[in-house]
Amino acid sequence: MSDTDWEQRYQTGDMPWEKGEPSPGLEDFLAQHPELPRASVAVPGCGTGHDVRAWAQAGFHAWGFDLAPSAIRASEEKTRTAGLKARFTQADFLADAPPQPFDWLFEHTLFCAIDPHRREDYVRAAVRWLKPQGQFLAVHYMIRDESGPPFGVNQQELMEQFTPHFELLRGWVPRSYPNRTGLELMLWWRRKP
Repeated sequence: MSDTDWEQRYQTGDMPWEKGEPSPGLEDFLAQHPELPRASVAVPGCGTGHDVRAWAQAGFHAWGFDLAPSAIRASEEKTRTAGLKARFTQADFLADAPPQPFDWLFEHTLFCAIDPHRREDYVRAAVRWLKPQGQFLAVHYMIRDESGPPFGVNQQELMEQFTPHFELLRGWVPRSYPNRTGLELMLWWRRKP
């Protein structure tokens, strides 16, 4: 996905993105929407699985994907310890075919982690992994840094990339981790038929 060796980062503990808990914005979203049908959700770039476990805890059929084998092992172990059911698979979201079409796709700062030259690949993957009319919930880290990862993202780019394939249902600034307050944008999309 980028020149970053994600496995090495996990092995050496160089994981500044690891916050030890799910995205606060995701937790709020799930609490505010108990009416949502409990369906399948894919979480690409799942890291150690905090967000996957939040979906599973809410009753969804959650499946996490990551490039790094160490992330997958940590996710499985933490999920077992939590007494939850979820699946985890090592996969390249940008290149691999999905194991099944999903009702939901959730991303938490994956878009900013990939090389900006691969962002069109990301959009194509989001379309490929979702069922028609599937829902895409994203927490984007809105920074300007060009020397990432994370790489800079702005709202105009997100709209240009996603609106040809997705209908925006809602966008808002979510509750975030203390060091990201005001720097995240949450977007809820529906895949166009």
